[in-house]
Amino acid sequence: MNAVVPTVLCLSGHDPAGGAGVHADIEAIAAQGAHALTVITALTVQDSRNVARVQAVDATLFAEQIERLLADSDIRAIKLGLLGDIAQIAVIAATIRRLRVPVVCDPVLRAGGGSDLAATATIAALREQLFPLVDLLTPNAAEARRLAPDAADPAAAAATLWAAGCRQVLVTGGDEPGDEVCNLWRRDDGSLREFRWPRLAAAFHGAGCTLASAIAGRLAVGDDWPQAIEQAQRYTHTALARAYRSGRGRLIPGRRA
Repeated sequence: MNAVVPTVLCLSGHDPAGGAGVHADIEAIAAQGAHALTVITALTVQDSRNVARVQAVDATLFAEQIERLLADSDIRAIKLGLLGDIAQIAVIAATIRRLRVPVVCDPVLRAGGGSDLAATATIAALREQLFPLVDLLTPNAAEARRLAPDAADPAAAAATLWAAGCRQVLVTGGDEPGDEVCNLWRRDDGSLREFRWPRLAAAFHGAGCTLASAIAGRLAVGDDWPQAIEQAQRYTHTALARAYRSGRGRLIPGRRA
């Protein structure tokens, strides 16, 4: 009898350079022993350096793809990445309510090269409609500041986002200065835990996508939240340590186990 592999529903953008988006989802989730079901939210014009253009997938087509997968697969977790536009948010919210599985959201707001990837209205809709449904939000420090502009530091931003309705928040510090990377986990009870990792001397394309997808994959295979969050960080650090160059920009994480 063939084994049944747990699945993760990934709603993310497509990166032609293969560093981020659904490409990262597929590789990182497979490395955890799960299978990625991918529905693309947006097509992009980008390379390993930056994003030039984002084109949202039609919300009707987007919804039809999700409906087909829901009828076919036993989905154990949801991973959210780049959102195409506001029209997709109602579809995503309805999917989350229907499935009632853990939701990991990587709020992709800006490309590593600096291009904005989310309009102000989309960010507002994300906060109002999706945050109360998200079990873990995984912004980097810059994204956390944009989502919580009045916060004094990443810890305060995590507290603000937790108060906004996210059950848990993991603010990653790869884009902050220092010899170590400090990731801050605001847990569901409001307590704060730090994770510290040696800083790697390189710039990466798809690190945040890799971490969020790995967490979702760990949850799908049966880890609890502390196990999933710690093991996924360890996996991501290893993937970054073995990153490789595919173009003239940032390095691609070596995600394959």
